[in-house]
Amino acid sequence: MKHTLRNAVSGAVLGLAALTASAANVLVVLSDESQLALRDNRSFDTGFYANELMQPVKKLIDAGHTVTFATPLGKAPTVDRSSVDKMYFGNDEAQMQQHLALLDKLQLTSATSSPVISLARVEQTGYARYDAVYVPGGHAPMQDLLHSAPLGRLLAAFHKDGKPTVLVCHGPIALLSTLGQPQQFTKTLENGKAAKAPGWIYAGYKMTVISNPEEEAAKPMLKGGEMKFTPQTALERAGGVYSSAANWQPKVVVDRELITGQNPASANAAADELLARLKRWSVE
Repeated sequence: MKHTLRNAVSGAVLGLAALTASAANVLVVLSDESQLALRDNRSFDTGFYANELMQPVKKLIDAGHTVTFATPLGKAPTVDRSSVDKMYFGNDEAQMQQHLALLDKLQLTSATSSPVISLARVEQTGYARYDAVYVPGGHAPMQDLLHSAPLGRLLAAFHKDGKPTVLVCHGPIALLSTLGQPQQFTKTLENGKAAKAPGWIYAGYKMTVISNPEEEAAKPMLKGGEMKFTPQTALERAGGVYSSAANWQPKVVVDRELITGQNPASANAAADELLARLKRWSVE
């Protein structure tokens, strides 16, 4: 953990109490996409889930950490409008509005004022400046993050250095980006064949992701469409050791540097695990 002050730069948001020696810089990686391609040439409007992004971001900022936002291409991300619902914020309207107000303040989704930088820029400036990475869900990561070569290089570097790597709900699908040929792997899944992922750096890791039963329960959201494959099946086929809780119950799995949350209800707990990890590192 770095013990030096960091200046707020383009793409970074300085926490309210970040003028402390133990402040960390957490990279939040989002998708550029606003639609998920389904089977039969259908698509589904999506983006990031509001609570999965903003609950951890608010906790990080409140704790005095710096948050830097990035997408593969540096485009302003899109919020999944179906996630703007108080049920994802403990049925607390005031809590939801508080988090949405912070989202507006950050201007994250603004086409002209978003602070988001590209993963190419992250790579150019160096991974060393980041102490942890967080990938929230929504279906959008299944459109681009799972195949992103720049993200694969970033995650591999964090894996090598043992830096906290946190992903929630559909976010863990991004771990496939570290495969040598992720497009070939997912194409095999789409065709219903036995996909193999030799040499995957996360093979044997305990992890979770939105479960197949949860995907089945959420099918009405797709309005008759069908996903090409499910995240649970993909990560299991790649070599992940999967576990889950009952539908929509919070669950976080920690294995070495990897912290994964199962569903929207798991975002707060995943953030708390990350904060605890950052606190331990800051005193080492």
